Amino acid sequence: MTTVHTFCRYCLAACGVEVTVEDNRVVNISADRANPHTWHDFCAKGRTAHQVVEHPRRILAPMRRVGDRYVEADWDEAITDIATRLNALIDADGPDAIGLYYGNPTGYSTSNLIFMNAWLDAVGTNNRYAVGSVDQNALHVVAEAMYGSPIMVPVSDVDNCDYFLIVGANPAVSAWNWVESVPDGWRRALRRQRAGATIVVVDPIRTETADRADIHLAVRPGQDWALLLAMVKIILDEGLEHRGDCTELATGVPRLRELVAAADLDDLAARCDVPRTQIERVARGFATARTAMAVTRTGVSLHATGTVGEWLGHVLNVITGRMDRPGGRRFERGYVDAQRLTALVKPPAHRSRVHGRPMVAGAHALAELPDEITTPGPGRIRALVINSGNPVVSGPDGARLDAALAQLDLLVAIDLVQRESHRHAHWLLPAVHWLERDDLLALTSGMHDEPYAQYGVRAVDPPPRAREEWRIFVDLALAMGRPLFGVRGINEFVTATRWLALRTGRPGVAFGPHWLDRLMVATSRKINGHRLTWRDLREHPHGLVLGPREFGHFRSALRTPDKKVHTAPPEFIARVRELLAEPHPQAPPGYPFVLGNRRRRHSMNSWLNELPDLHPGGRQNTAILHPDDAATLGIADGDRVRLSSPVGVVEAEANLSDRPRRGLVILDHGWGSRVFDPSGHHPPQSYGVNRNLLVDASIDPLSQTSTLGTANVAIERSGA
Repeated sequence: MTTVHTFCRYCLAACGVEVTVEDNRVVNISADRANPHTWHDFCAKGRTAHQVVEHPRRILAPMRRVGDRYVEADWDEAITDIATRLNALIDADGPDAIGLYYGNPTGYSTSNLIFMNAWLDAVGTNNRYAVGSVDQNALHVVAEAMYGSPIMVPVSDVDNCDYFLIVGANPAVSAWNWVESVPDGWRRALRRQRAGATIVVVDPIRTETADRADIHLAVRPGQDWALLLAMVKIILDEGLEHRGDCTELATGVPRLRELVAAADLDDLAARCDVPRTQIERVARGFATARTAMAVTRTGVSLHATGTVGEWLGHVLNVITGRMDRPGGRRFERGYVDAQRLTALVKPPAHRSRVHGRPMVAGAHALAELPDEITTPGPGRIRALVINSGNPVVSGPDGARLDAALAQLDLLVAIDLVQRESHRHAHWLLPAVHWLERDDLLALTSGMHDEPYAQYGVRAVDPPPRAREEWRIFVDLALAMGRPLFGVRGINEFVTATRWLALRTGRPGVAFGPHWLDRLMVATSRKINGHRLTWRDLREHPHGLVLGPREFGHFRSALRTPDKKVHTAPPEFIARVRELLAEPHPQAPPGYPFVLGNRRRRHSMNSWLNELPDLHPGGRQNTAILHPDDAATLGIADGDRVRLSSPVGVVEAEANLSDRPRRGLVILDHGWGSRVFDPSGHHPPQSYGVNRNLLVDASIDPLSQTSTLGTANVAIERSGA
């Protein structure tokens, strides 16, 4: 047996893991307690990662659709056929006839992300779609508007915080990570609480985090913005702001004062359904605490008001002096300047063909994809590559997207198994699991709460006919005769290095991600007076902390023209004025409940739910509703219930609980995807139901995030 030390690549926590291997087979995965930074949040998803590697329905070779079944093919046949068909569509309709959607796993493989974009630039298409529009776009829109870069995300200084305002997050379950990573963050926050810190949780559900909070505000779903605006109003009206930062660090505070002057505190309290006295208590406690931070997460984002809520959370930190100070939010530089690199590779500005909406963080919104496929005219998507994603389950109105995918001339899925979104695929291409590849996640080094680096080595070799995603995209570009990165001469260079590697018997000579890994390390920033070297990485298999946490880098990291934080972007101010002019939220006739979501420790978006050892409590999602609501409807615990909306119907088992506020029904995201056997020997497997079938294509107008958290539904007993 051998032991390999690497890190998990399912989420940004990047937990250090110890993998025991025998005969190229993983026999155990455990936390790497010698890792100096990340191992503390190790969970069952990492522990069972090898079950994905050995998935009984794993795609092990390229598979071509022939009628209603799939047959194995070799890579030359697959790449040649796909390249020929893509070129024909480009010649007929232009490069925008080709589209691509990428899912969450792409972001945890630097090689996949870089070479996918290199291929997109080679093709020249603007039809790029990303999972970020499901839950993350609001953060990028706010970061660009306030700080000048869509990836300037402040990290949390948990260990010095005296007042935590946690909005739409459940770190007791999901850890303290979402576009930042604070290892063991929740337990560290609880240690602060035992030392006297206050924890306030804003959530319509009494979550596991709310159970431990000093104050829980059960806000009306989608109305976080009203609560946060009320807090801003109280702080500014009562002179509790940090005057120095409001004038020297920030611009736009006078416009904020004008905005809150037009808002009525009682009206805002009624909108969010939180008593005014409670809002005043929290606002004053936050503003007057020695140190404090506001943290907003996906629970804020999944609404038509999500960007406004995200923005106001950042505003609270800025106006009360919580930026770049102990106990607040700070900028972690990382060993790679990700902001500069992101700006260099940012695709040209583009508006979508049908709805005329701009890209966010380099991609269009998933909600637009069905129309871009089905609406006739120049630029209609006729071929789509799905890269490590399952958009029919992850995004809104999946039935409509599924019908659109069936109309494509070519659908290519790159993944480990054939999921719901791949059922119409013409080609299934076998990808490689993170246990089977090397990774350097340099671009996310600034999202950890201390300077940290680790080279993630492979634990086992991949199946002989599986191929890393980066290699698939490079091979496609070469076969299509279109230059990677859109730069002439690159393809010839790649071909030459492959020839040289073959002639010399030295595989490392061939151009690939290891070249870029070395380049990023060689050009890395100095941290604590030292520049990271390749030898450092290889001599520290458990990872290494590069230096102490530092303050004082925030101002220099701003990418705004005046090097100040823009607290009052005009589009955000205008949106709030629209919201204030609207009537208070009311459910539409016939659909009195709001469809909510929650975090589950062992779930991972729209994949992994079928693994046998991952869900000891059962592989399903249930409809959780308040007992008083259930009594009104004549529903008992365990009954089958029917949930319906104007766009869909699903059935689930009822689970009665006083955790959600009345009027809210919880149905977990990410379930209901079929896993197919492409050989056709066995029927599809499926667990739970896809709650997003109930959600229409409505979006937050500022960030284009789908409104997965505020769909209105009806509930009744099945057969009633």
